[in-house]
Amino acid sequence: MATGFGAAANWSDTELINAARAGSADAFDRLVEAHYRGVYNTAYRMLSTPSAASDATQSVFLRVYEALSSFRGDASFSTWLYRITMNVCLDELRKRKNEPLSLTEEDDDGEVLGERDLPDLSDEPALTAEQRELQRLVHEAIGRLSEDFRTVIVLYDIRGLSYQEISGVLEIPLGTVKSRLNRARLALRDEIAPHAELFGG
Repeated sequence: MATGFGAAANWSDTELINAARAGSADAFDRLVEAHYRGVYNTAYRMLSTPSAASDATQSVFLRVYEALSSFRGDASFSTWLYRITMNVCLDELRKRKNEPLSLTEEDDDGEVLGERDLPDLSDEPALTAEQRELQRLVHEAIGRLSEDFRTVIVLYDIRGLSYQEISGVLEIPLGTVKSRLNRARLALRDEIAPHAELFGG
């Protein structure tokens, strides 16, 4: 299988990290390639727009590159990576705290980009119009949650991390993860309540 990375194509994260630390640019590129989609999708769910997610993803991997030598392996690489991703996203959210969250953006000419310009983050190859509307409503509802609630919803319900992994990423007790997730789900339910008929409620 030709990947442009030679033997590194089949290496584990640990092997890629060690090679990157030793100066292999190919190994670091492979590490980025392996985790780019997960980081981008997480950032998109946290920040709501493709451009913000793209900028955040670049910032994440820049931080990873700069801090790779300090990665001790006390937690898994993915846990460490999610921690950096969340820190970057939360930093961005705090910068724009008073700005409304929206699914629309403007291009360089000031034209509004519609929903067709948003990336399809679903694993389903084709969604019905109703499914896309549900996806849009949930995405907007998540965007209206507090930082704490949004973070646990994204990590657990969207990215599929375990309670233990989230505890490691956020550096909070396991019990706090569980209680925060329960409260976050209640808050999300309240956000989508006006559209309950679309969700079969």
